[in-house]
Amino acid sequence: MRRVLCAVLSHETNTFSKDATDLASFQKRDFYLGNQIPAARRGTRSNFGGSFEAADKYGWRLIHPVIASANPSGTVTRAAFEHLTGLILDAVDQAGGIDAALLHLHGAMVADGFEDAEGELLRRLREKVGQDVPIAVTLDLHGNITPLMAETANALVGFKTYPHIDQYERAWQAAEILERTMNGEIAPRVVLARRKMLTGLDMGRTQGGPMKELVDEGIAIERSGELLNVSVFAGFPHSDIADVGPSVAIAYDAKAGKEGRAREVAERFMDRCWETRDYAALTFLTPEAAARKAKAEEAGATKPLIIADYTDNPGGGGYGDTTALLKAMVDADLQNAAFHAICDPSAIAEGVRAGVGNSATITLGGKWDPTKGGGPLTLTGKVRVINDGEVWAYGPMGGGVRRDYGLSLVFRVGGIDIVLITNNGQALDLGQYTALGIDPTRKATVAVKSMHHFRAAFQPISREVVVVDSGSLCSENFAALPYRNVRRPVWPLDPIADPH
Repeated sequence: MRRVLCAVLSHETNTFSKDATDLASFQKRDFYLGNQIPAARRGTRSNFGGSFEAADKYGWRLIHPVIASANPSGTVTRAAFEHLTGLILDAVDQAGGIDAALLHLHGAMVADGFEDAEGELLRRLREKVGQDVPIAVTLDLHGNITPLMAETANALVGFKTYPHIDQYERAWQAAEILERTMNGEIAPRVVLARRKMLTGLDMGRTQGGPMKELVDEGIAIERSGELLNVSVFAGFPHSDIADVGPSVAIAYDAKAGKEGRAREVAERFMDRCWETRDYAALTFLTPEAAARKAKAEEAGATKPLIIADYTDNPGGGGYGDTTALLKAMVDADLQNAAFHAICDPSAIAEGVRAGVGNSATITLGGKWDPTKGGGPLTLTGKVRVINDGEVWAYGPMGGGVRRDYGLSLVFRVGGIDIVLITNNGQALDLGQYTALGIDPTRKATVAVKSMHHFRAAFQPISREVVVVDSGSLCSENFAALPYRNVRRPVWPLDPIADPH
């Protein structure tokens, strides 16, 4: 049986966050070793679920040392990076060598000492297995794709949806490329195109605009069989690294002499990215304006208004504890409302001491950085629910996997059910409410801390969606961020005469 290495090492690193990402950060989010993995992922519509199914179809022996995914946060510590990459690389030796590798990474991980953490992992793996072993990687479309990643992998397969609901499909696509390569049918290589851009493609939104236009054309090219994979990456601008920004990575068949065609498509796509650099689909409200709108519409509402705190997005490295939106909702005296979530273990401890059913005065949120998005709020209310934070996510982004938000609590203040969590994470599945006894479909107003992923599960139940800028860490006011490492000149920080 062919031995195929398969692992998850995923982190989207917001280098402006002061919340360092250590090994414990991975262990409390999504962490499985060896024989724990089949029980956790077989039968799910996840990247590993697809990998197991592909292995069954093709008769592979899947070598699966680790799943390690931490919530987006600050730079990964050197110790955590070395430990996790060591688990992956050591598995090659323990298996007596491999025939291929199918890795599920992110593309925007930064570690102490390695701006391009995924590139460093791939470099080490390539050095270990040699040039003849094919390596395929699935990546988030918010990856900052580097020349080293393109040089060391045979295929870089990016998600085609945002919200990311196609991880399962991309795992299958990468697996098929590997199978065809091992059978000698193709010899995949990668070309990469970039521009002097920090951001673009409407932050990767695939509901319309330039990102959807390019993704759809890429899919058509793949279906024609001319190129193996066309992946468009919007990049992750909150990583202060040299190689930040949008890119296009194309896997072509070197046997068929397709490098020229691949390069032409990649450069043309990036030209379009540059031409549409100012395109933005969203209009932001202030927290106060969103709360006023919710109050004016709450009487008789049969579906919820969804208010998304865009800039305190835990899925982009936000601390998940800023209070500007919650304060506006409390000040507006909203009724039949719910808020997910404030990440604050100390506030949960106060609620636990009070006990379920009892009134309490709790100081919550705003403790990581009170200058961004609002400081601590002291509120009086009732402790309604306390549980262990286990959520089974069956929504479009969940695929049936287990998520752990740690000890969690529902604190009712006036007419607002406020969710408090221990392990930071954005709202992207209805189960994050229903596991705590809250039915979001019955609320007049539902607040979520998320940029865009929430839409997969929450937009279908809403009467309308609005997004707010709470002035938190994930603000898109890039000129205000202290960039030091990004290659210059770069748009929109500098005037650009030639984007190439």
